[in-house]
Amino acid sequence: MLRLDSIFVTFNKGTKFEIKGIDGLSLHLAPGDFATVIGSNGAGKSTLMNVIAGSVTADEGRVTIDGRDVTLDPEHRRASYIGHLFQDPMKGTAPGMTIAENLSLAAGRGGWLSIPSRADKTLFRERLASLGMGLEERMNTPVGLLSGGQRQALTLLMATFNPPKLLLLDEHTAALDPATAETVLGITRRTVEENSLTCLMITHNIKDALSMGNRLLMMDRGRIIVDVSGEEKRSMTVDGILAKFKEAAAGALSDRTVLGAG
Repeated sequence: MLRLDSIFVTFNKGTKFEIKGIDGLSLHLAPGDFATVIGSNGAGKSTLMNVIAGSVTADEGRVTIDGRDVTLDPEHRRASYIGHLFQDPMKGTAPGMTIAENLSLAAGRGGWLSIPSRADKTLFRERLASLGMGLEERMNTPVGLLSGGQRQALTLLMATFNPPKLLLLDEHTAALDPATAETVLGITRRTVEENSLTCLMITHNIKDALSMGNRLLMMDRGRIIVDVSGEEKRSMTVDGILAKFKEAAAGALSDRTVLGAG
């Protein structure tokens, strides 16, 4: 479903502030793969996701999604087949519009002034009820009045209302309290499984990286240094993954990554 071939990205090229964001990275995700991505700050995780989403153009290399070369496709064009959630719960929704109006947009039912039909409202209520947050009783509430967890769950529902070819999750629970983050992760796991989505999820929490998905990628200095899946991933512990990361990266993890393991 996703193939990256020899991707290079350099920021501030030709200046004393030049930084290599991605360094010859190649990656292949098969349909239905759910890969979590960990690494210290500056490892290139978000740059990788931005290259896939089209908000950053690679200096070299090729991006292929579902067999189609999209290397030069702009972000707005890729948005039609890529779902994308961010760390900030304020992104991905229109805060001044109601829950029903936001879902109407996500479902492709019309523009900003469209009024959901009775059938659509019934469908929206069913989808919202599946989140287990009571939002089906608040469809006329402006999204800006929702809590961070409610908004992130709604954003996930919107991003997958019409199942995308690829779902990108960029630390989408990092801004939430632990209990709410656990709830949103549960919704994420169920949504990905029920829709057989191909998914890439960045996280700083190693326990979440181990418990979610069928594959785990570790990045350092713009490269994927470890790629584990299947039984190897299922049998890994937090201590084991930390040791493997330190060995492969030949350097210490950031404090934030280590704290994420607790």
